[in-house]
Amino acid sequence: MPEIVEFPERPYVGIRKTITMTSFNLVGDRLGEIIGWLVQRGAYPAGAPFFRYDSIDMAGDRLVVQAGVPVATPVEGEGEIFAGTLPAGRYVTVSHHGHPDQLMGVTDAMLKWAADQGLTWDMTSEEGGTEHWGCRLELYNTNPAEEPDLNNWDTDLQFRLA
Repeated sequence: MPEIVEFPERPYVGIRKTITMTSFNLVGDRLGEIIGWLVQRGAYPAGAPFFRYDSIDMAGDRLVVQAGVPVATPVEGEGEIFAGTLPAGRYVTVSHHGHPDQLMGVTDAMLKWAADQGLTWDMTSEEGGTEHWGCRLELYNTNPAEEPDLNNWDTDLQFRLA
């Protein structure tokens, strides 16, 4: 069941790419690289790595997505890796245990729940349906090196409210 949680600002480092649904690996495969980059600098993840959806155009099969890793204190970016901050605020959050392929259904159920509650997202829509999100996250709580079976993964969705 979704719930509303208040989060503070959260620093992170990440990369951003414009992709399609079939080229998601261009972002997804970079999480390990970002974690390695942090460790080389004596910094470590301060939570689950995530994907942040900046814009979604399902009709045009175009997504702007970040792969990010939270840090305890801000770290200066370098090259393609940038430093950012997830905004403070109220988020609708829900946890999912199972294959990431099931997240589309989990997301749809969460969006419907929020609509039924009369909640408004930190999101704007363009004519044609492109959505620009203030902060829409998928956090991957399972280390794939420890649990390679995708059916046993734990994922949290966190979408910021207006």
